[in-house]
Amino acid sequence: MGYILKKQKSYSYLDTGQGTPIIVLHGLMGGLSNFDQVTEYFSDNGYRVIIPELPIYTMPVLKTTVKNLALYVSKFMDFIQIEEAVVLGNSLGGHIGLLLTKLFPHKVKGLVITGSSGLYENSMGESYPKRGDYDYIKEKAENVFYDPKIATKEIVDEVYASVNDRNKLIRTLAIAKSAIRHNMAEDLPNMSNPTCIIWGKNDTVTPPDVADEFDRLLPDSALYWIDKCGHAPMMEHPKTFNQHLHHWLKSRNI
Repeated sequence: MGYILKKQKSYSYLDTGQGTPIIVLHGLMGGLSNFDQVTEYFSDNGYRVIIPELPIYTMPVLKTTVKNLALYVSKFMDFIQIEEAVVLGNSLGGHIGLLLTKLFPHKVKGLVITGSSGLYENSMGESYPKRGDYDYIKEKAENVFYDPKIATKEIVDEVYASVNDRNKLIRTLAIAKSAIRHNMAEDLPNMSNPTCIIWGKNDTVTPPDVADEFDRLLPDSALYWIDKCGHAPMMEHPKTFNQHLHHWLKSRNI
């Protein structure tokens, strides 16, 4: 992707396109590049796509929580002077989006979650004692996708480096514990913001039952399935993901 990150004050973010803002929140092991085709498609179709780099690995350990990341996103929106946006999150990013919606419903025009934590997930937690084992990390990374080829060497190398970096590992464990504490099951029935749920039918991290439960508990939700797809639909089936999301946005006049 040929986009240039903007760096202002403590914020680093991608900002491209014009129109209704879509703020994209990446996951714990994810990055801005995971949304390359989402960014390209929607910035060409009347939307302003904004992806902040989340300070997951730079926050003080005791403050590395889902809530503080949601507060960070709220302050970021204030900084770039966006009062209301569509918020799209994958995995941990979805969880952050859910908590942002709970705390600041007036800031979320619509919520989009895909492979989101917040109810239940299978983590890589048991792999940490083997963090020096590259082949084991490679296998875990491949298991995130239906097609293991999506887990390129670049992706595996990045995950391997993260779990072998003591500072990143400590924060990864901190955010994982925070995510478990911040189970959203009791909050969801009170969250009336329109929500789009896009899920891989073969997701083993947040299995399909999780999507069904989100759909059941959220008052105003629509659920879209993608076949032969794992935990990151926007990477594995970007064209179908974009079609579902665009259909939902148009159906809600967003």
